[in-house]
Amino acid sequence: MPSINVSLKDGASAEQLDAYVKYLPGRTHGLTNSYSAKKQVTEQGGKIINEFKLIKGFTAEFPEDKVHTLQSNEHLNVENDGQVKTQ
Repeated sequence: MPSINVSLKDGASAEQLDAYVKYLPGRTHGLTNSYSAKKQVTEQGGKIINEFKLIKGFTAEFPEDKVHTLQSNEHLNVENDGQVKTQ
């Protein structure tokens, strides 16, 4: 499984990392449910491998075919984890 970094976008509160609104499939009238991004990772077969407090985020091993479920959240940045180099 690839590793991904999940962090909050500018202007998002810390609560939005742990609980965000997810649209419930098959429901009408836009019913929603509060759902944790961290919980979603583990429920969909992933594993949180590191948590960051300063930037309010985490790194997780997450199935590649499920990444779009996190990317659909307007408050989260989702990117592949990798080595950062400076010149």
